[in-house]
Amino acid sequence: MKLNVKNIRYVSPEDWRVLTATEMGSRNHEIVPTPLIAQIASIRSGTGVHKSISALAKIGLIAKVKNAKYDGYRLTYGGLDYLALHTHTKSSTIYSVGNQIGVGKESDIYVCASPSGRNLVLKIHRLGRISFRTVKANRDYLRNRSSGSWMYMSRLAALKEYTFMQALRREGFPVPEPIAQSRHTVVMEMIDAFPLRQIASVPDPAGLYSELINMIVKLAQYGLIHGDFNEFNILVEEKHGEEGTPVTLIPTIIDFPQMLSVSHVNAEYYFDRDVACIKRFFSRRFAFTSDEPGPFLKESMKTMTKRLDVEVEATGFSKKMAKELEKYMKEVGVDGDATALERDGDEGEEDAEDVDPEENEPEDPDAPEENVKDADTAKPSTTSPADPSTLTTSMTVLDIQDTDIQDTDANALPSLEEIKQQTQSQQRKPTKSAKAKAGWSI
Repeated sequence: MKLNVKNIRYVSPEDWRVLTATEMGSRNHEIVPTPLIAQIASIRSGTGVHKSISALAKIGLIAKVKNAKYDGYRLTYGGLDYLALHTHTKSSTIYSVGNQIGVGKESDIYVCASPSGRNLVLKIHRLGRISFRTVKANRDYLRNRSSGSWMYMSRLAALKEYTFMQALRREGFPVPEPIAQSRHTVVMEMIDAFPLRQIASVPDPAGLYSELINMIVKLAQYGLIHGDFNEFNILVEEKHGEEGTPVTLIPTIIDFPQMLSVSHVNAEYYFDRDVACIKRFFSRRFAFTSDEPGPFLKESMKTMTKRLDVEVEATGFSKKMAKELEKYMKEVGVDGDATALERDGDEGEEDAEDVDPEENEPEDPDAPEENVKDADTAKPSTTSPADPSTLTTSMTVLDIQDTDIQDTDANALPSLEEIKQQTQSQQRKPTKSAKAKAGWSI
């Protein structure tokens, strides 16, 4: 599912209300019954809800599921994208959205702009999308787990990344500045840098290697392990000083959904994997091999500075959320780029550009097979800097037609608890006096 903001200007206030109602109903229903959507949306016109449902389905924000047992709709990734953009726009975080500058197995990256004209990055998490072909053959992936939907897990991935970025940025780690988070999206600072995998040579491989290894050790000293620390998730920025001085390379770490605590049962394995990824890349690309063994997790933890993993848990991203996200990521086959690098061995470096485009093509779990795009139309790309004027050539202003109908108490959407109470009151059995008044024989 690629982000298409062209239709956002045609979504009416009533459509936004119905779309939000569908999202609210999705918390308890994989397929939200049409009467429940109408009840939550609380649109006075009888035909207004059905008109909005038809308009939203036409542009792919909600979808009707074939062979469902009842009449209802489900929220699509497109609908969730629009709701997140709506929130970012209302909070004056995003004014316009531009080109797609990156695509991965679990996310899409777009350039966007704030109302002041500052270039930002919009990261949209699409957790588990590459495994939907397998899921189609095994539709019980939600069985025995009410909260394990793609929407909930994508939200958790975005929340986890945003929370860890805030904590790391606060402690001085080289990460992009986190700006905002809504649903499955994160807005962050745009870094004018290249991914390490795109760099053919560096003036001082030993210096850069040492700096990256020290980052892994420093993360462990703060109670964290990146979990996917490799050339795909390290950006390198060039800093030019005065004439005659060498260029300074400044690395920046990105991609944190798989970050874990040093208390994790497999912490040592992930720490060693992060170290091995850097060693393998520098050996292949720059012909540099360090003489020093390690580093090792136990030695790194001897001088603990702070427990950011505990602080992050205190901010709201709990151990329960982390376990749910980790379990789901394993179920859908998401284990970062490092696993693929280990599996491919030396071929991974040469074939990095020859990624199967079909693996990167977003696919909806309930979409019919004929709606899947041809592999030839999807081409993988990676985040890389470009001239700002080039990035903003196709910026689309998010001209949202919303009269803030939810800002007043009179027009606010009812909560699911209120809907439940209304339904229960309507289903109460009549009293004896009411039966007698109606002429019943008592």
